[in-house]
Amino acid sequence: MAKKETAISPESAHGLRRAVGIWGSFTWGYADVGADVYVALGLVMAAAQGATPLAFAVTGFVYLFIGLAYTELASTYPVAGGGQYYVLRGLGDILGFTAGWALLLDFTIDVSLFSLASAGYINFFFPALNGRVEVPIFGQVQLWLAIEAVILILFLIGLNIKGIRESSRLNSITCAVDMFNESVIVFFGFLFAFDPNLIQQQFTQEFPSTYNFMYGASIAIISYIGLESISQAAEETVRPATIVPRTSLALIFTVLIYALSFSTLGLGMLPWQTFAQHMGDPVAVLAHNIPFLGFIAGPFTAILAATLIYASANTGVMGYSRITWSMSKFRLLPQWFKVVHPKFRTPVRTILVFSAVALVEVILASLTPNAYDTLANMYAFGAVTGYILVLISLIRLRVVDPYTPRPYRVPGTIHVNIRGQRVDLPFMAFVGLAGNIVIWVMVVLTHDIGRIAGPSWLLLGFLIYFLSRRRENLPLLGNVPRDWEAEQMRVLGEAQEFEYLEQYREALKRRNHG
Repeated sequence: MAKKETAISPESAHGLRRAVGIWGSFTWGYADVGADVYVALGLVMAAAQGATPLAFAVTGFVYLFIGLAYTELASTYPVAGGGQYYVLRGLGDILGFTAGWALLLDFTIDVSLFSLASAGYINFFFPALNGRVEVPIFGQVQLWLAIEAVILILFLIGLNIKGIRESSRLNSITCAVDMFNESVIVFFGFLFAFDPNLIQQQFTQEFPSTYNFMYGASIAIISYIGLESISQAAEETVRPATIVPRTSLALIFTVLIYALSFSTLGLGMLPWQTFAQHMGDPVAVLAHNIPFLGFIAGPFTAILAATLIYASANTGVMGYSRITWSMSKFRLLPQWFKVVHPKFRTPVRTILVFSAVALVEVILASLTPNAYDTLANMYAFGAVTGYILVLISLIRLRVVDPYTPRPYRVPGTIHVNIRGQRVDLPFMAFVGLAGNIVIWVMVVLTHDIGRIAGPSWLLLGFLIYFLSRRRENLPLLGNVPRDWEAEQMRVLGEAQEFEYLEQYREALKRRNHG
């Protein structure tokens, strides 16, 4: 007789153990976002060509404001829901669902694209596996690369269903080794191989068209995707009000420095066409061409990149497991997703459904002329849509929830009076919002697949949302009544942020007696 699957109890939703310290919080985020440059460098080079560093700089500028917003929100609301939770609190149910569903698209593409990229770096040692095979109707496709990616995804499914999570210590060691390796590549690359004349020549003579630059800049945003990891880990972080701002800010600037350094060094060492031709392993090719060190640095970087990228793909599986749990908890998704395996106590339905989406994505992408580019084409839509809603939520939460202590605030405050009450609005959030809207327009204009697949994904989500709400007799367009003040006191208490909890209670008392 088959065992029945069981639902997670509400108590277990509040039971995440807080054991992540400052280094663990940083490496948790770095394992996700730190791998992005390994994937993005070749894609952006192929589009932005001689203006690749400028493309990374433009999106890096916007990313800075996104990072500051996530830093404030994750330290103020240290829960596992991430961006979806912030939008739910700030803008209500339907937009909270929209943000969560858009981010779910990103998590599935994270799994598919990064499994493909991990296979690409493995094939640094087996270049024949990158070869194309004639497939009827579809022509020449990278069949062996696709098979490798599918195997890697299936392995992730098995690991996550059994509940085998990545070792925190192994994760920390891998991230430390990777940062050391990236620093070595940058230092010795600039010391031994960088040619200022080459980068100047490529910038002036091979500057891309406006369309290609917009496409390259919008693709470059994937170098900075991953801040959700720190915000989702906030519920397991010790004293998140203190730790999250430090780790988030450190991660923002670390990733920004590496992305700008690699793109600048790359154009100063090799023609951009070299990276476009090695879209599967661009950083390994860069390391391999450093004089004196390349014969060691190239293979070592390929192994390290394949490992880190695969770990990042695993964070995608963990990400959609967490976000669907949060959305089900707040009645944004059917309770069906809350069911866990009776033996392994893992959200088996969520893992199977969204991993199946990732498998379909990688298979369909592999039938196109460039699988990497096809998946990246869809990646930016979900991320930027979610970021826009998060930034709007940050602004609105400053208005509707002024009493919650904010351990970190986005710099640049505008003081305004709203209904006789002074409100501190974050000026930089408005700048970041404008920048994200510009990138979103770039995505819609230049991403042929993304502008169709992205809205289609949202339409599918709305269908599920409205059918679920109707079935459960919940308001279709309204909000489920929630006591956010009691929720915030619970969150601060569980985070052991007793000083901020007392400040919050005192602020509510002053409001009630005012």
